Amino acid sequence: MNDRLQALTVFARVGESGSFTRAARDMNLSQPSVSRIVGELEARLGVKLLLRTTRKLTLTAAGEKFLDRARAVIADLDEAEDAARGIDSLRGAIRVALPVVFGMREVIPRLPPFLARYPLLRVDLRVSDAYQDLVAEGVDVAIRLGRLADSTFGARKLATLPRLVVAAPAYLKARGMPEHPSDLANHDCIVGSDGVGRQSWIFKRRSTVISVDVAGRIQTDSAPGRHASALAGLGIAQVSAAMCAAELRSGELVALLPDYALEPVEVHAVFPGGPRPSYKVQAFTDYMTAALNGEASPPQP
Repeated sequence: MNDRLQALTVFARVGESGSFTRAARDMNLSQPSVSRIVGELEARLGVKLLLRTTRKLTLTAAGEKFLDRARAVIADLDEAEDAARGIDSLRGAIRVALPVVFGMREVIPRLPPFLARYPLLRVDLRVSDAYQDLVAEGVDVAIRLGRLADSTFGARKLATLPRLVVAAPAYLKARGMPEHPSDLANHDCIVGSDGVGRQSWIFKRRSTVISVDVAGRIQTDSAPGRHASALAGLGIAQVSAAMCAAELRSGELVALLPDYALEPVEVHAVFPGGPRPSYKVQAFTDYMTAALNGEASPPQP
């Protein structure tokens, strides 16, 4: 039975990642061992689960059906074991994908109490601004900022972050302080990389909506790029309050137009296992929801 469960687990990782090498690395096995286990599974079933070429692995129709069932079996087994132990006894690893700046500033510094609460649990962090393939990378949960695309993945909102317009003191000394959103039309604003160089920024004050067309010499769709450009004195940027909190405290950046609000940024946890998260994902998202909203941390063991 253990051999059959191992074969299911190995095949599922190969099918998800599309690679014997990646599956071997993730499961701490040798690549020949992974290939042998999958080959023996195919021989026992009497069907081809994978099509192998020199460049990639592709699931056959039978492989796709078997992968769906294998995932369900593995998820049910993990859930049964976690339920038997209780959520306070979670063990193993949880693989978490994080955007760079938000992860380094807001998530990682909050991990010590979480790890103290679950001393048998390991956290494997994948820190990147690239839009990762969660299934291929074997990610249990990803933190995503902004609106979510339609997906079959499960999701949970963790927090809502205010957005600010900010600039460096040197820029404001040279160009002046905007007093009203309309003043931004006469400033260098850091805008998205849409090839046009002009955007509309929308503010709200009570029930009044104000739209102003802005432009600038710096264009980037990267939040860290906007943040760095503002720090360098290259213009006025929209950034989340979490991203610039340290620089606002130190005076390296100044928040502008405090009476006018931008649309906030939502923070979501996304988990590829479907709408019902695993116990590990549930524990992590419960903790991060409390931590990001300034609520009391879970009690220590």
